[in-house]
Amino acid sequence: MPKQGRIKTKYPGVYYIVKGKEKIFYIYYRSNGRQIEEKAGRQYAADMSPAKAAGIRADRSKGKEPSNKTRREQIKAAKEAEAGKITFARLWDEYEAQRPDSRGRRNDKGLFQKHIEPKIGEKQPHEIRKLEIDRIRINLTKTLKPQTVKHVLELIKRLGNFGVKRNLCLGLDFQIDMPKVDNQKTEDLTAEQLKNLLTAIDNSTDIEAANIMRLALYTGMRRGEMFKLKWNDIDFQRGFITIRNPKGGVSQKIPLNEQARQILERHPRQSENIFVRKDGKPFTDIQKRVNRIKEVAKLPADFRALHGLRHTYASMLASSGKVDLYTLQKLLTHKSPVMTQRYSHLRDETLKNASTLAGQIIDAATNKNVIEIYKEEKA
Repeated sequence: MPKQGRIKTKYPGVYYIVKGKEKIFYIYYRSNGRQIEEKAGRQYAADMSPAKAAGIRADRSKGKEPSNKTRREQIKAAKEAEAGKITFARLWDEYEAQRPDSRGRRNDKGLFQKHIEPKIGEKQPHEIRKLEIDRIRINLTKTLKPQTVKHVLELIKRLGNFGVKRNLCLGLDFQIDMPKVDNQKTEDLTAEQLKNLLTAIDNSTDIEAANIMRLALYTGMRRGEMFKLKWNDIDFQRGFITIRNPKGGVSQKIPLNEQARQILERHPRQSENIFVRKDGKPFTDIQKRVNRIKEVAKLPADFRALHGLRHTYASMLASSGKVDLYTLQKLLTHKSPVMTQRYSHLRDETLKNASTLAGQIIDAATNKNVIEIYKEEKA
């Protein structure tokens, strides 16, 4: 505190100094056995007066108002607490940093930035109320498909669980209600459509897109699995393809059939990854390129050029009647048989046809016997 130029007022413990044309008021008092001397405020900037300074002194000496030092410490603590808050935005940053190559990261980022961050990005999971999530779900349902809404809500849930598992924060204290999604859609091609597609693929000059489509059709592999596929994942000698970190989670092997073998043996080797862009890096998206081939083949607009071929592969095997659903599950690397059940109706139809054929054969044999017996009786 300034030692020179102190001017006392009629109020005990209140004085001021003059700086320029303005008075700066100070107070001194005892609190918890300590002598405290601090600024009360400036005459013009804080509209301070001797009486007002005396009132502040009285409140602080009685503990009704914190001292300047205590207030500064409180502000500092509040800022540190704010900086240390683990919000959904900070959880996303940490989540993304720990999963740089994870499946769907790009899609998750888009969903977070567009639908989550603007609504609850600055909130901590335990601060969120169920009503807020319900409102998000209802608003998204007005413009997005149920599956997309479910992805957004699952990402919110996943981020909260991520924070809890790593002891970063408290989690959501309620269950998120997920929209019902009919994801049993399967895609198939008629014999004519398949023929047209294979012709379009053979005529394409885009080797990468053409061979990815061929491999999807002959192996049923997912798009992301083919993007990550490396040459050392192909066991040409034993006839297997190793799928690293598939959707089910655990690396698995699927058979390398002769058609897939020929595709890979003829495919150019440019990098450790099998399918690469012009810069030698693996694909993260190839939709436009495979869609060009789909359009040349004149396939339906809603047919998904890669995932649809995976469905076609599965549908052909299921409808053949020669592959049981357990084997199909292993070929498709489904973690649960529930996903494979979507093809059960195709196998059921084959079984029905076989059963009908058996009945017809028996009827034919029975009718023949009846005719022969009738001829014998007439003779």
